[in-house]
Amino acid sequence: MTTFTEHPPAVDTTGHGPSAPDGPTGRLVNWVGTLEWDQVPDPVRTRAAHLVLDGLGCALVGAQLPWSRIATDAVLGVEGHGAAAVIGTGRTTTPSGAALLNSTFIQGFELDDFHPVAPLHSASLLIPALLATAAHLDRPVSGQDLLTAAIVGFETGPRIGYALGGTEMLSRGWHSGPIFGGIAAALAGGKLRGLDGEQLEDAVGFAATQSAGLMSAQYEAMGKRMQHGFAARNGFYSAALAQSGYTGIDQVLERPYGGFLAVYGEGHHPDATAITRGLGDDWETTAIMVKSWAVMGGLHGVVEAARTLRDRLAGRTIERIDIRVGDVVYHHGWWQPQRPLTAIGAQMNIGYAAAVTLLDGVALPQQFTAERLDADDVWQLLERVHVELDTGIDALPPMERFQTHLTLTFSDGSTETASVIAPHGNPSDPVTDDEIVDKFHNLVEPLMPGDRADAIERAVLALPEADDVAPLVELLSGPVGRGLDLRRGA
Repeated sequence: MTTFTEHPPAVDTTGHGPSAPDGPTGRLVNWVGTLEWDQVPDPVRTRAAHLVLDGLGCALVGAQLPWSRIATDAVLGVEGHGAAAVIGTGRTTTPSGAALLNSTFIQGFELDDFHPVAPLHSASLLIPALLATAAHLDRPVSGQDLLTAAIVGFETGPRIGYALGGTEMLSRGWHSGPIFGGIAAALAGGKLRGLDGEQLEDAVGFAATQSAGLMSAQYEAMGKRMQHGFAARNGFYSAALAQSGYTGIDQVLERPYGGFLAVYGEGHHPDATAITRGLGDDWETTAIMVKSWAVMGGLHGVVEAARTLRDRLAGRTIERIDIRVGDVVYHHGWWQPQRPLTAIGAQMNIGYAAAVTLLDGVALPQQFTAERLDADDVWQLLERVHVELDTGIDALPPMERFQTHLTLTFSDGSTETASVIAPHGNPSDPVTDDEIVDKFHNLVEPLMPGDRADAIERAVLALPEADDVAPLVELLSGPVGRGLDLRRGA
């Protein structure tokens, strides 16, 4: 994260504040309610716009994936038509339906951002909730207001995660993003609506009570793509309900019986002070990791290690592949796969990521086609994978807990090892803004004319000066090409 000390912590000045302003919920919503664009340092504003660009690129790629088309038909069959754009489809639906689908598209191919210490996919939560809110409001929404609200979500989501131990939630089997993220989406939507502290507290109360998500979705379910979407939709609804005067749970984060931390942190010592620690001084927006590969975040280390070892493979036969990781990667990323894997299962499985990268040198969408998922050369290597849990890794500083150690043993008994302590994209080695722009164009230009891609990029990066986000929404709404078609599976 980046540290700035340009201004004192904000205090509530609305006159309609939360029920317990000195409690964790109260301090959180007071900060959200009083945050102004001018209080956000320039590097944070710039990074926020690039995170939005990255998320929209992922949405445009995801919009026409086979499982996304199934989701679109299903959701529109329930919701019907409406005023909100469904990105990349040329179709419209209700704001809540659009929030669900647009999030599903951003999560559609494991290309979207994630937070390395408090795992959630921020763009998939915030962009859909905010675009749905903009469609619901009967007034123009400026780009500056949209970005300010997005920054609210980028800052609050990880802090909710910190309070529950961050990656610990994944190890326990929760899909952590939908647990942490609905609150962030509600706060972002509430900020865009101009809610006061009392209303923001209601919005948090609604969102917290809807938190849910099981990580067993990762093995084969298309539904894994949609679970952040439920949180985005719930966040949208939570802010709308609060604005209407329908009240939610007060002091929901800290309540000892039935409160958010008490329930989700039961037996695991949640830290309520983490919710507001450093707000306005330490900026989580700059700690969010942008992905380079189409795999879950914990597998970037094995992809990079495998790429390092490829140069040493010529003329040698791999007999054994050993991978050593910590608890969160082991439990989230390793099980003995069954042939053939679905795309979602392969993108979550450390063995598949290692094998296909050793063979192909990359882990991009083409490595997860139906043909590649059932290829003999991949499975011959995958059958030689052994993954070891190293609990000592979990005693290391948080930024080192995703480290990966890959050892290849060859038929002559020789070995080669590569270790990645922190993969590219982590806060100490972030993906640059220029790399984000390049990623955006590499993802979307096969799907649309170059001038449309250029116009979307310009519109997103110019959001701070935009009087209305409607022209950007129009650019996003038209149909895009089908970049990848797979057989059944996600």
